[in-house]
Amino acid sequence: MLASCYRKSFLLAQENGIESIAFPNISTGIYGYPKEKAADIAINTVRETLKETNIIKHVIFVCFDQENYSLYQSKL
Repeated sequence: MLASCYRKSFLLAQENGIESIAFPNISTGIYGYPKEKAADIAINTVRETLKETNIIKHVIFVCFDQENYSLYQSKL
């Protein structure tokens, strides 16, 4: 489901001619989804989806705490 959220966001962005998109590190707060797994899904899904679209020029990952920032930084 998480990967689907990222893919659908890309589709909506592409349909609307949007070149930049930002994603918060979703599901890791009150939903308790494991942070490392969520980061892997986010990064891998974005990388794969970028191969399928040519309109998105910038992707920003928004991290709300140092732990998530460190995870994303190490994986990117």
